[in-house]
Amino acid sequence: MIRKRAVLLDDISFLLQSGTSISHKDDVLQNAGVYGIIEAQMTIQPLSFDAGRFFSASEFNNGTNVCLIGFTNAEELFGNSERALGKHIDIKGKKVIIVGVIKKEGKNMIGWDYDNCVMLPYKYCKQLFDEKNSNPILIAKGKEGVSSDALSDELKGIMRQIRRLSPTQEDNFSLNSVEAFSKAISQSFVMINVVGSIIGGISLVVGMFGIANIMFVTVRERTNVIGLKKAIGAKKSSILFEFLMEAAILCIIGGAFGLFFVYILTLILSGPLNFPVYISIPMLITTIIICLSVGILAGIIPASQAAKMDPVVAIRSK
Repeated sequence: MIRKRAVLLDDISFLLQSGTSISHKDDVLQNAGVYGIIEAQMTIQPLSFDAGRFFSASEFNNGTNVCLIGFTNAEELFGNSERALGKHIDIKGKKVIIVGVIKKEGKNMIGWDYDNCVMLPYKYCKQLFDEKNSNPILIAKGKEGVSSDALSDELKGIMRQIRRLSPTQEDNFSLNSVEAFSKAISQSFVMINVVGSIIGGISLVVGMFGIANIMFVTVRERTNVIGLKKAIGAKKSSILFEFLMEAAILCIIGGAFGLFFVYILTLILSGPLNFPVYISIPMLITTIIICLSVGILAGIIPASQAAKMDPVVAIRSK
């Protein structure tokens, strides 16, 4: 009905969501997510398989007792995905044959955990679960070039017509947009980036003073050496370059330690956040450039003092 009325819709899938325990012989998994799906599921949200295949058209039409199982469930019940193929699991006292193992992907942003799920053909799923006590979900995909806001507005109007809601009545359904969720996440990360940039900027200024102090001490301790170098013909530019390089290397070493701890933090956060956190190559290159720039700026004054030293005075100094 929705597909016929919607102009901006490319395809729509129906999904029946429930939860129950599943078992194989004496092994039992509690609270496994069970999804009853139709053929359009593969078009709307394509699945990748570690082993096996998707349901065939006849299995959908006949409501065959077959299933797809999540990677984690397959490992816990059978040891690996290959061994799970062709085996059966018990769902609410019924034996269901495994024809495919979904590739490991983790929990997605909208809360579906395919690693711990079981997918059944919709016609068979409704034999096991009462639709009224389950959680029905419609997943819609707009045509190319159609914005999520436009599609949401159209679907909202159609759903209100189907449910015969008057203009004064509130919606008795909900519409969730993955794009809107993504935008909300992006906005939160923008704020995190701003706060991080401020903290990082303050840290850079403090670090610059620290590097400059180290370089002043280094120049003072090596005054005699500088005098000898200049006495045997070392140019101002070579002395300047030497100390600037030392300052830059100090900053790069500090940056490397910082990157190492950030990398450890990404590994820690990737688990609870349910999506991968990583250091991008552009960010890595930017970090190196910033370290070099900070080192040069912090070392320019002490390096200039070293380059301008009078060799005779420098050699006599203690």
